[in-house]
Amino acid sequence: MKVLIVEDDPEARLILTKYLTSRGYEAVEAEDGPRALEAFHREELDALLLDLMIPPPDGWEVLQYVRGQSSIPIVVITARDATDDVVKALQMGADDYIVKPFKLREVEARLEAALRRHRPPALKVGPLEIDDQRKEVRLHGKRVELSPKEYELLKLLASEPGRVFSDREILERVWPEGSLASSTDVKRYIHLLRRKVEEDPKHPKLILTVKGFGYALGVR
Repeated sequence: MKVLIVEDDPEARLILTKYLTSRGYEAVEAEDGPRALEAFHREELDALLLDLMIPPPDGWEVLQYVRGQSSIPIVVITARDATDDVVKALQMGADDYIVKPFKLREVEARLEAALRRHRPPALKVGPLEIDDQRKEVRLHGKRVELSPKEYELLKLLASEPGRVFSDREILERVWPEGSLASSTDVKRYIHLLRRKVEEDPKHPKLILTVKGFGYALGVR
């Protein structure tokens, strides 16, 4: 998850960056409004931690602009503790409001809560759960480690359970244009995927072969 931290206090910015990085986030920093807006346009952001009291355009203007362009979670962190400010920020589209001095664990908890509210629901097919936001797959609640190609193949099959996907369609959807991949590669990745998600890969119940046509995700 990539988070933009907009904070003009270098010490506070460093503390937030170090903590969130240690918790597995990717942090992008900005110390004022212009750099915040530049980073917003440059980066693929998942969330924004925003101080209101930054050099102009100030946090209010950044909040208004970002919310007008995107639905990413915005958590305000500021020394402004007046109720009117809290109400105004929430009405402008902020997802949460934290008053300084902040506690790092609370910042993380509120950030994660905001991300959960914005996160699209995971795709569930029988015992499988595919969380495309986190690129995670769980089988009976337990995480399954997949390679990127295995993940994309499983996601394609799960997008329409029961539908038969031909080798050609799988190659077009999972492998990049111009790739030298062939039906042999599809067969190999189906084999690898079955080893990770089937109780008995030799007698699959999830990833089914429809002879002469292709593969389908079925739940029996």
